[in-house]
Amino acid sequence: MTYAFSIHPSVDNGIQVGDEDFAGGTLVCRCAQDPVRVQVDAQSAYNHACGCTKCWKPKGALFSLVAVVPRDKLRVTEHAEKLAVVDPKATIQRHACRQCGVHLYGRIENSAHPLYGFDFIHTELSPDKGWSAPQFAAFVSSIIESGADPAIMGAVRARLKALGLEPYDCLSPELMDMIATHTAKASGVLKS
Repeated sequence: MTYAFSIHPSVDNGIQVGDEDFAGGTLVCRCAQDPVRVQVDAQSAYNHACGCTKCWKPKGALFSLVAVVPRDKLRVTEHAEKLAVVDPKATIQRHACRQCGVHLYGRIENSAHPLYGFDFIHTELSPDKGWSAPQFAAFVSSIIESGADPAIMGAVRARLKALGLEPYDCLSPELMDMIATHTAKASGVLKS
C-alpha cells in the first residue's frame, strides 16, 4: 500500500531487526567533506519514532528515529569543532553539525533528570548495521505542531500500528514508569 506521507525513510518499507550481539558503531553527519564522526561503543536502547518538534527529522519525514546509549559510551572522534548546541535552554542539549544541520547526539546535563546518563542518537546516521529496531512511537500528536494535517492522524496511527510501532502521546509505558519511579524516589515517596 502507498501512503501520502512518510513516517521515516528507515521504516516506511518495514522495520529491520537489530542484532543483539551488535556492540556499537559510528554516526556520521551528512557533510560531503570533513564530516563529524561520533563513536558509540554500545548497542542502542529504547529506539522509537518521535513526533516532537525538537528532534531532527530527515526531509519529508513526519517522525525522527531516536534511541539512547549510555553517556559514557559516546565520544566525538572527528570534527567536534563543527558541533553546536541547537537550543541551550532545552532539557536535551542537541549537538548538531553547523554545516549540514544533522543532530549527532543529544545530552541531558541536569544530573537530577530521570534520563540523565543516556545520550540520544539517530542510528540512521550510521553505516553500521545491527542497531536496535524501533519499538514504539512517542509524541504522535506533536506532528501536528510540525505542520501535519490533523485529518491524517487516524491514518498515521494505523500505519504506525501496522509497522509494529505502538503510538503514544508521551513515551512508552516502560519509560514513563522509569521517570515516575525516579521522581518518587527523589521526593522521598518511594524508598530505594
